Amino acid sequence: MELILKQDVDNLGFKDDVVTVKNGYGRNFLIPTGKAILATVSAKKVLSENLKQRAFKEKKIVDDANAIAEALKALEVKIAAKVGAGDKLFGSVNNIDVAEALEKEGQSIEKKFITVTTVKRLGKYNATVRLHRDVIVDLPFEVVAQA
Repeated sequence: MELILKQDVDNLGFKDDVVTVKNGYGRNFLIPTGKAILATVSAKKVLSENLKQRAFKEKKIVDDANAIAEALKALEVKIAAKVGAGDKLFGSVNNIDVAEALEKEGQSIEKKFITVTTVKRLGKYNATVRLHRDVIVDLPFEVVAQA
């Protein structure tokens, strides 16, 4: 079943992508929740026209995302966490903590665009920040003991 996505769907595609999915997934989940519509001939024509008109706006958005990416690469992010025996943390460090650390540095990025493997020890780690579908940045950060 061919569908046009109306919003980003994890592990499937981005908004306005034409994707092929199994019939049940499209009929029972994507279409009823408003995440996709059927990719008919007329819907594809409307989509292509919208994409042409949006191309100029998209260039500015990508340029802005690249500027933010350069600013993120220049940052040194340190996250303070409570530490127990050895270098084990009480709790863990996740995307929410990285988003808060970036907010303190002056960069406001939503937590849903930050991907971090769960961190349970002190050390240096990497987070992936998706600023745009074409602009993805690896953000190194360090987890240090809280003073």
